[in-house]
Amino acid sequence: MTPAFARITVKVGSNVLTRPDGTLDVTRMSALVDQIAELHQQGVEVILVSSGAVASGRSEIHPAKKLDSVDQRQLFSAVGQAKLINRYYELFREHGIAVGQVLTMKENFATRGHYLNQKNCMTVMLENGVIPIVNENDTISVSELMFTDNDELSGLIASMMDAQALIILSNVDGIYRGNPSDAQAEVIREITRSNQDLSSFINVSKSSFGRGGMLTKTAIARKVADEGITVFIANGRRDHILIDLLTHPQTTLGTRFVPSANPVSSVKKWIAHSEGFAKGEVHINRQATEALCSDKAVSILPIGIIAIKGKFEKDDIVRIVDFEGNAIGVGKANCDSAQAAETMGQHGKRAVVHYDYLYLE
Repeated sequence: MTPAFARITVKVGSNVLTRPDGTLDVTRMSALVDQIAELHQQGVEVILVSSGAVASGRSEIHPAKKLDSVDQRQLFSAVGQAKLINRYYELFREHGIAVGQVLTMKENFATRGHYLNQKNCMTVMLENGVIPIVNENDTISVSELMFTDNDELSGLIASMMDAQALIILSNVDGIYRGNPSDAQAEVIREITRSNQDLSSFINVSKSSFGRGGMLTKTAIARKVADEGITVFIANGRRDHILIDLLTHPQTTLGTRFVPSANPVSSVKKWIAHSEGFAKGEVHINRQATEALCSDKAVSILPIGIIAIKGKFEKDDIVRIVDFEGNAIGVGKANCDSAQAAETMGQHGKRAVVHYDYLYLE
């Protein structure tokens, strides 16, 4: 059966790629590469977001003295990333497929220019039959500017590259109704926006070598699905899992997040993932809040603004806060904070945040 998607992003977690002692599980890597190569040969464009560098480096290097967490991460990732990408290079070469390394940082997504530059780089790679292998550049990232984990990065990449599906491969079969270690617990096969709160079902523990957990995966999956992208969470240690998910999604074990029927534009996708870069806040009154929550396309005008907090420049990302103090979205400012404060509450002034650059949560 032909895969249903023309372009996908696949995220592979550390606990899929490594053994308990932190060494690379080459057999598992090889099996995943075989599946990606098969999809590639069927015309599916694949962007691979791969963890495993830090875990791989940890198994290779034994520091003479105790290092703090930042030093450890920089050292292990520097050594481990070279080892990881070399292994991918050799495995994909057996299939006659070229791969390219893309190391990025969270701040590279903060401005539209840097965002589009990354998108162009990977687009050129895909157009030339090269599979991008993406990871965070842990060697120079600092804690406060790091991604939550590669789940967050994979969501950004899937959104940026207009992927039709994001597949997050973990070491469990999906989201369970209960503790995954309980034999009676069942996998939730499909999640829509109308599903109940899942927090009571989600295991909050983190992986042995990664930074994330199922709570992060669920939050990212919901956001990406709301943008019109199908998301799967499945077990990367199951044989043929990628092929099965894409050719027999209804019968393959995993959790599928149903995409929104109203996908958002490319620029709104960027804004949706930019909340962490917000430089200030725009507080709006009740009437503006109600207008934004309606089905109409509404911009944020000065007449509806009751407060400007923080300093921001034109084109910076700002957080939108309703009259009750709740953050309800983010947008790209059409002016700086001083200009916004000066026109606040006035009629006939241009929008502070235009609808085309506004994303509501």
